[in-house]
Amino acid sequence: MDSPILEPSLYTVKAVLILDNDGDRLYAKYYDDTYPTVKEQKAFEKNIFNKTHRTDSEIALLEGLTVVYKSNIDLFFYVIGSSHENELMLMAVLNCLFDSLSQMLRKNVERRALLENMEGLFLAVDEIVDGGVILESDPQQVVHRVALRVSSTSFLLSSIHQCVLQSAKEQIKWSLLR
Repeated sequence: MDSPILEPSLYTVKAVLILDNDGDRLYAKYYDDTYPTVKEQKAFEKNIFNKTHRTDSEIALLEGLTVVYKSNIDLFFYVIGSSHENELMLMAVLNCLFDSLSQMLRKNVERRALLENMEGLFLAVDEIVDGGVILESDPQQVVHRVALRVSSTSFLLSSIHQCVLQSAKEQIKWSLLR
């Protein structure tokens, strides 16, 4: 019996997850509607954590999905794709995310440091994967782009702060002169 040939797709990643050592969600981004509700997502996350948190392997097949994962201190990182997806592509995304965070957090990849730098995590994931399509697998490029986006945001915020401060000074000056 012939098996159907699957058309190649750029939509490689179905989800990126980071769970703590209790299996609770710290970060989750789903790129399709395999698990459309938060309740279904949390149930899947508990299931995936229960199946992977005690093993030393890096790849699992679960609920018809390919899961690559890595743990570090008190965090578990997961990249999920379909069952026919290339594990090496998913592993490249996982390694890029982990290495990017490691550089951004100065090798202090743990729960507390991650929670204090969630903006960097959001930006890094957005630089690596967009809508399930892998954009970047080089952690140096990701860190560089995140730094540019953070500095431009900081510049914008400081500019807004300066404008608000100047406006307040003007209002105080005019109210005193009346």
